[in-house]
Amino acid sequence: MTLPWPKIPYAPWRDTCSALHLYTQILGKYRLARTPWVNHSWHATLYVNARGFTTSPVPEASGDVEIMLDLIDHAVIGLGTGGRAARFKLAPMSVAAFHERFTDVLRELGAATNFHGRPNEVPNPIPFVDDHAERPYDAEAVTRYFHACAHVDRVFKRFRTSFLGKVSPVHLFWGSFDLAVTRFSGRAAPRHPGGAAGLPDDVTREAYSHEVSSAGFWPGGGGVDFPAFYSYSYPAPPRFADAAVEPEAAYFDASLGEFVLPYEAVRCSKDPEAALIAFLESTYRAAADLGEWDRSALECATGMPRRPRPV
Repeated sequence: MTLPWPKIPYAPWRDTCSALHLYTQILGKYRLARTPWVNHSWHATLYVNARGFTTSPVPEASGDVEIMLDLIDHAVIGLGTGGRAARFKLAPMSVAAFHERFTDVLRELGAATNFHGRPNEVPNPIPFVDDHAERPYDAEAVTRYFHACAHVDRVFKRFRTSFLGKVSPVHLFWGSFDLAVTRFSGRAAPRHPGGAAGLPDDVTREAYSHEVSSAGFWPGGGGVDFPAFYSYSYPAPPRFADAAVEPEAAYFDASLGEFVLPYEAVRCSKDPEAALIAFLESTYRAAADLGEWDRSALECATGMPRRPRPV
Protein backbone atom coordinates (compact mmCIF):
# COMPACT_ATOMS: atom_id res chain seq x y z
CA MET A 1 0.00 0.00 0.00
CA THR A 2 1.36 3.42 -0.94
CA LEU A 3 1.83 5.69 2.06
CA PRO A 4 -0.21 8.92 2.04
CA TRP A 5 1.54 12.19 1.32
CA PRO A 6 2.43 13.39 4.85
CA LYS A 7 1.93 16.77 6.46
CA ILE A 8 5.32 18.51 6.68
CA PRO A 9 4.74 22.07 7.98
CA TYR A 10 8.07 23.84 8.01
CA ALA A 11 7.90 25.95 11.17
CA PRO A 12 7.70 23.10 13.76
CA TRP A 13 10.87 21.43 12.48
CA ARG A 14 12.74 24.43 11.08
CA ASP A 15 15.75 23.97 13.37
CA THR A 16 15.93 20.22 12.75
CA CYS A 17 15.63 20.89 9.01
CA SER A 18 18.54 23.34 9.21
CA ALA A 19 20.65 20.71 10.97
CA LEU A 20 19.70 18.01 8.45
CA HIS A 21 20.61 20.39 5.63
CA LEU A 22 24.10 20.84 7.06
CA TYR A 23 24.50 17.08 7.57
CA THR A 24 23.71 16.49 3.89
CA GLN A 25 26.32 19.12 3.03
CA ILE A 26 28.96 17.12 4.90
CA LEU A 27 28.02 13.95 2.99
CA GLY A 28 27.91 15.87 -0.26
CA LYS A 29 31.26 17.55 0.24
CA TYR A 30 32.85 14.17 0.93
CA ARG A 31 31.43 12.87 -2.37
CA LEU A 32 32.45 16.08 -4.19
CA ALA A 33 36.06 15.71 -3.05
CA ARG A 34 36.38 12.14 -4.35
CA THR A 35 34.27 11.93 -7.51
CA PRO A 36 35.39 13.05 -11.00
CA TRP A 37 33.52 16.13 -12.22
CA VAL A 38 30.34 15.49 -14.18
CA ASN A 39 28.54 18.20 -16.16
CA HIS A 40 26.44 20.62 -14.08
CA SER A 41 27.87 19.28 -10.78
CA TRP A 42 25.85 16.08 -11.07
CA HIS A 43 28.75 14.17 -9.50
CA ALA A 44 28.23 15.92 -6.16
CA THR A 45 24.55 15.29 -5.48
CA LEU A 46 22.76 12.83 -3.19
CA TYR A 47 19.93 10.47 -4.15
CA VAL A 48 16.73 9.26 -2.51
CA ASN A 49 16.79 5.57 -1.61
CA ALA A 50 14.36 3.34 0.30
CA ARG A 51 15.39 4.75 3.69
CA GLY A 52 16.67 8.28 3.14
CA PHE A 53 19.54 9.75 1.14
CA THR A 54 22.69 8.15 -0.24
CA THR A 55 25.93 9.29 -1.80
CA SER A 56 25.95 6.19 -4.04
CA PRO A 57 29.42 4.49 -4.24
CA VAL A 58 32.27 6.99 -3.89
CA PRO A 59 35.73 6.07 -5.30
CA GLU A 60 38.40 5.40 -2.67
CA ALA A 61 41.85 3.82 -2.89
CA SER A 62 40.70 1.20 -0.38
CA GLY A 63 37.55 0.37 -2.38
CA ASP A 64 34.32 2.23 -3.02
CA VAL A 65 32.44 3.69 -0.06
CA GLU A 66 28.74 4.53 0.21
CA ILE A 67 27.33 6.75 2.95
CA MET A 68 23.62 6.75 3.72
CA LEU A 69 21.42 8.93 5.90
CA ASP A 70 18.84 6.44 7.17
CA LEU A 71 15.87 8.69 7.96
CA ILE A 72 13.66 5.84 9.21
CA ASP A 73 15.98 4.30 11.81
CA HIS A 74 17.87 7.62 12.08
CA ALA A 75 21.46 6.67 11.57
CA VAL A 76 24.45 7.46 9.37
CA ILE A 77 25.56 4.20 7.75
CA GLY A 78 28.82 3.69 5.91
CA LEU A 79 29.47 0.66 3.72
CA GLY A 80 32.60 -0.34 1.82
CA THR A 81 32.98 -2.71 -1.11
CA GLY A 82 35.63 -4.52 0.91
CA GLY A 83 33.02 -5.57 3.45
CA ARG A 84 33.58 -2.95 6.14
CA ALA A 85 30.64 -1.18 7.78
CA ALA A 86 30.30 1.59 10.35
CA ARG A 87 27.47 3.71 11.69
CA PHE A 88 26.35 6.21 14.30
CA LYS A 89 22.95 7.31 15.55
CA LEU A 90 21.28 10.54 14.46
CA ALA A 91 20.19 12.48 17.55
CA PRO A 92 20.37 16.00 18.97
CA MET A 93 23.98 17.15 18.58
CA SER A 94 26.10 19.96 17.17
CA VAL A 95 27.30 20.11 13.58
CA ALA A 96 30.85 19.80 14.93
CA ALA A 97 29.90 16.56 16.71
CA PHE A 98 28.25 15.21 13.54
CA HIS A 99 31.36 16.08 11.53
CA GLU A 100 33.60 14.31 14.05
CA ARG A 101 31.46 11.15 14.07
CA PHE A 102 31.22 11.23 10.30
CA THR A 103 34.99 11.36 9.85
CA ASP A 104 35.31 8.54 12.40
CA VAL A 105 33.05 6.44 10.15
CA LEU A 106 35.25 7.25 7.15
CA ARG A 107 38.35 6.15 9.06
CA GLU A 108 36.66 2.87 10.04
CA LEU A 109 35.94 2.28 6.35
CA GLY A 110 39.52 3.07 5.35
CA ALA A 111 38.38 6.20 3.50
CA ALA A 112 40.08 9.59 3.27
CA THR A 113 38.73 12.31 5.56
CA ASN A 114 39.88 15.51 3.81
CA PHE A 115 37.12 17.55 2.16
CA HIS A 116 35.98 21.18 2.09
CA GLY A 117 34.98 22.13 5.63
CA ARG A 118 32.62 25.09 5.27
CA PRO A 119 28.95 25.00 4.19
CA ASN A 120 27.76 26.66 0.99
CA GLU A 121 24.59 28.55 0.07
CA VAL A 122 23.62 29.25 3.69
CA PRO A 123 23.70 32.61 5.50
CA ASN A 124 26.64 33.25 7.83
CA PRO A 125 28.44 29.94 7.14
CA ILE A 126 30.44 28.52 10.04
CA PRO A 127 33.12 25.87 9.43
CA PHE A 128 31.69 22.50 10.41
CA VAL A 129 34.35 21.87 13.07
CA ASP A 130 33.60 25.24 14.72
CA ASP A 131 29.79 24.93 14.79
CA HIS A 132 29.27 23.80 18.39
CA ALA A 133 25.68 25.03 18.83
CA GLU A 134 23.41 22.20 19.95
CA ARG A 135 20.92 21.25 17.24
CA PRO A 136 17.60 19.47 17.85
CA TYR A 137 16.62 16.31 16.03
CA ASP A 138 12.88 15.73 15.61
CA ALA A 139 12.91 12.16 14.34
CA GLU A 140 9.19 12.02 13.50
CA ALA A 141 9.39 15.22 11.42
CA VAL A 142 12.48 13.91 9.62
CA THR A 143 10.73 10.66 8.68
CA ARG A 144 7.67 12.54 7.42
CA TYR A 145 9.96 14.71 5.30
CA PHE A 146 11.65 11.61 3.90
CA HIS A 147 8.30 10.05 2.98
CA ALA A 148 7.40 13.28 1.17
CA CYS A 149 10.72 13.12 -0.70
CA ALA A 150 10.00 9.51 -1.68
CA HIS A 151 6.70 10.58 -3.25
CA VAL A 152 8.33 13.53 -5.02
CA ASP A 153 11.21 11.38 -6.27
CA ARG A 154 8.77 8.89 -7.81
CA VAL A 155 6.77 11.61 -9.60
CA PHE A 156 9.89 13.45 -10.80
CA LYS A 157 11.23 10.19 -12.22
CA ARG A 158 7.95 9.58 -14.05
CA PHE A 159 8.11 13.13 -15.47
CA ARG A 160 11.70 12.49 -16.55
CA THR A 161 10.65 9.56 -18.79
CA SER A 162 8.78 11.74 -21.30
CA PHE A 163 11.86 13.60 -22.51
CA LEU A 164 14.23 12.34 -25.20
CA GLY A 165 16.70 15.19 -24.87
CA LYS A 166 19.34 15.69 -22.23
CA VAL A 167 17.78 15.46 -18.78
CA SER A 168 19.36 15.27 -15.33
CA PRO A 169 18.92 12.48 -12.82
CA VAL A 170 16.48 13.20 -10.00
CA HIS A 171 18.87 14.25 -7.24
CA LEU A 172 19.29 16.27 -4.07
CA PHE A 173 21.41 19.40 -4.34
CA TRP A 174 22.73 19.72 -0.79
CA GLY A 175 23.77 23.38 -1.23
CA SER A 176 20.22 24.66 -1.68
CA PHE A 177 18.65 21.51 -0.13
CA ASP A 178 16.28 20.83 -2.98
CA LEU A 179 15.31 17.69 -4.84
CA ALA A 180 15.50 18.58 -8.54
CA VAL A 181 15.17 17.42 -12.14
CA THR A 182 16.29 19.49 -15.14
CA ARG A 183 15.55 19.35 -18.87
CA PHE A 184 17.82 20.90 -21.51
CA SER A 185 16.91 22.43 -24.87
CA GLY A 186 20.23 21.34 -26.40
CA ARG A 187 21.33 24.92 -27.07
CA ALA A 188 24.07 26.87 -25.32
CA ALA A 189 22.87 29.56 -22.90
CA PRO A 190 24.14 33.12 -22.49
CA ARG A 191 27.03 33.36 -20.04
CA HIS A 192 25.58 33.36 -16.53
CA PRO A 193 26.38 36.57 -14.63
CA GLY A 194 27.31 34.65 -11.48
CA GLY A 195 26.82 36.26 -8.10
CA ALA A 196 24.85 33.40 -6.54
CA ALA A 197 25.22 33.62 -2.77
CA GLY A 198 27.65 31.07 -1.37
CA LEU A 199 28.42 29.50 -4.75
CA PRO A 200 31.59 30.07 -6.80
CA ASP A 201 30.88 31.78 -10.12
CA ASP A 202 32.70 29.12 -12.15
CA VAL A 203 30.41 26.44 -10.66
CA THR A 204 27.30 28.51 -11.42
CA ARG A 205 28.41 29.24 -14.99
CA GLU A 206 29.17 25.59 -15.69
CA ALA A 207 25.80 24.59 -14.24
CA TYR A 208 23.99 27.01 -16.55
CA SER A 209 26.12 26.57 -19.66
CA HIS A 210 23.03 25.40 -21.60
CA GLU A 211 19.37 26.38 -21.66
CA VAL A 212 17.29 24.65 -18.99
CA SER A 213 13.83 24.16 -17.62
CA SER A 214 14.31 23.00 -14.04
CA ALA A 215 11.87 21.92 -11.34
CA GLY A 216 12.37 20.95 -7.74
CA PHE A 217 11.12 20.63 -4.18
CA TRP A 218 12.12 22.51 -1.03
CA PRO A 219 11.08 21.50 2.51
CA GLY A 220 11.01 25.23 3.35
CA GLY A 221 13.56 28.01 3.49
CA GLY A 222 15.29 29.25 0.36
CA GLY A 223 12.85 32.14 0.02
CA VAL A 224 9.67 30.36 1.16
CA ASP A 225 8.56 29.53 4.70
CA PHE A 226 6.58 26.47 3.66
CA PRO A 227 7.32 23.29 1.71
CA ALA A 228 6.94 24.01 -1.98
CA PHE A 229 7.67 22.97 -5.54
CA TYR A 230 9.35 25.36 -7.94
CA SER A 231 9.99 25.63 -11.66
CA TYR A 232 12.15 28.09 -13.57
CA SER A 233 13.84 28.56 -16.93
CA TYR A 234 17.34 29.81 -17.69
CA PRO A 235 17.43 32.05 -19.53
CA ALA A 236 13.84 33.02 -18.80
CA PRO A 237 12.12 33.73 -22.13
CA PRO A 238 9.98 36.86 -22.60
CA ARG A 239 6.54 36.69 -20.92
CA PHE A 240 7.51 33.55 -18.94
CA ALA A 241 6.18 35.08 -15.71
CA ASP A 242 2.78 35.66 -17.35
CA ALA A 243 2.32 32.08 -18.59
CA ALA A 244 -0.80 30.20 -17.55
CA VAL A 245 0.23 27.15 -15.51
CA GLU A 246 -1.49 24.44 -13.51
CA PRO A 247 -2.84 23.63 -10.97
CA GLU A 248 -4.76 26.67 -9.78
CA ALA A 249 -2.65 27.06 -6.64
CA ALA A 250 0.56 27.64 -8.65
CA TYR A 251 1.82 31.21 -9.05
CA PHE A 252 4.87 33.16 -10.22
CA ASP A 253 7.01 34.57 -7.41
CA ALA A 254 8.71 37.67 -8.78
CA SER A 255 11.28 37.83 -5.97
CA LEU A 256 12.43 34.26 -6.70
CA GLY A 257 11.97 34.53 -10.47
CA GLU A 258 10.18 31.20 -10.69
CA PHE A 259 6.84 29.47 -10.42
CA VAL A 260 5.90 28.12 -6.99
CA LEU A 261 3.34 25.52 -5.96
CA PRO A 262 2.77 24.92 -2.23
CA TYR A 263 3.31 21.29 -1.24
CA GLU A 264 0.14 21.44 0.84
CA ALA A 265 -1.94 22.19 -2.27
CA VAL A 266 -0.58 19.01 -3.84
CA ARG A 267 -1.00 16.92 -0.69
CA CYS A 268 -4.62 17.99 -0.22
CA SER A 269 -5.62 17.54 -3.87
CA LYS A 270 -7.80 14.64 -4.99
CA ASP A 271 -4.84 13.15 -6.90
CA PRO A 272 -1.48 14.51 -5.62
CA GLU A 273 0.58 12.83 -8.37
CA ALA A 274 -1.63 14.26 -11.09
CA ALA A 275 -1.51 17.73 -9.53
CA LEU A 276 2.27 17.67 -9.39
CA ILE A 277 2.60 16.32 -12.94
CA ALA A 278 0.31 19.15 -14.13
CA PHE A 279 2.66 21.68 -12.54
CA LEU A 280 5.77 20.07 -14.00
CA GLU A 281 4.32 19.74 -17.49
CA SER A 282 2.67 23.17 -17.69
CA THR A 283 5.71 25.09 -16.45
CA TYR A 284 7.98 23.12 -18.77
CA ARG A 285 5.68 23.85 -21.73
CA ALA A 286 5.74 27.54 -20.87
CA ALA A 287 9.54 27.55 -20.90
CA ALA A 288 9.80 25.42 -24.04
CA ASP A 289 7.15 27.19 -26.08
CA LEU A 290 8.19 30.73 -25.17
CA GLY A 291 11.84 29.77 -25.55
CA GLU A 292 11.17 28.14 -28.96
CA TRP A 293 12.57 24.73 -28.05
CA ASP A 294 12.25 22.01 -30.68
CA ARG A 295 9.66 20.08 -28.69
CA SER A 296 8.90 17.57 -31.46
CA ALA A 297 12.50 16.34 -31.31
CA LEU A 298 12.80 16.42 -27.53
CA GLU A 299 9.62 14.80 -26.21
CA CYS A 300 8.11 11.33 -26.13
CA ALA A 301 5.30 9.47 -24.39
CA THR A 302 5.58 8.83 -20.67
CA GLY A 303 7.50 5.64 -19.97
CA MET A 304 5.63 2.50 -18.99
CA PRO A 305 6.95 -0.68 -17.31
CA ARG A 306 7.96 -3.43 -19.79
CA ARG A 307 7.01 -1.32 -22.80
CA PRO A 308 9.87 -0.16 -25.08
CA ARG A 309 9.48 3.34 -26.46
CA PRO A 310 8.24 3.16 -30.09
CA VAL A 311 10.78 4.35 -32.69
